[in-house]
Amino acid sequence: MRDPNFEQCVQACYECAVACDQCAAACLQENASRMKHCIALCTDCAAVCRLCAALLARDGEFANALCTLCAQVCDACARLCSTHDAEHCQVCAGACLGCTLACRDMVEA
Repeated sequence: MRDPNFEQCVQACYECAVACDQCAAACLQENASRMKHCIALCTDCAAVCRLCAALLARDGEFANALCTLCAQVCDACARLCSTHDAEHCQVCAGACLGCTLACRDMVEA
């Protein structure tokens, strides 16, 4: 039987990946040179979130370890994006925070 936090964590990972992709794309359009750290972190965060969701879905051997890493990356991305006023950055920060909490709940269950 799957952990009760499984569905919530997978969903949070996918939602975060999409928000990060949208944020990175918007930052590229607005001011790529000034927002390069945000773009890079959002891109990394989206990749980690997708991988985390995939490992969870397969019940991969390293799913919990990746959930721990995913929570760390999402937390860093949330902190960075929350410092920017753009709506897409604020949306991204919220999705990252949600994913951080979902991953932590998954690991602690």
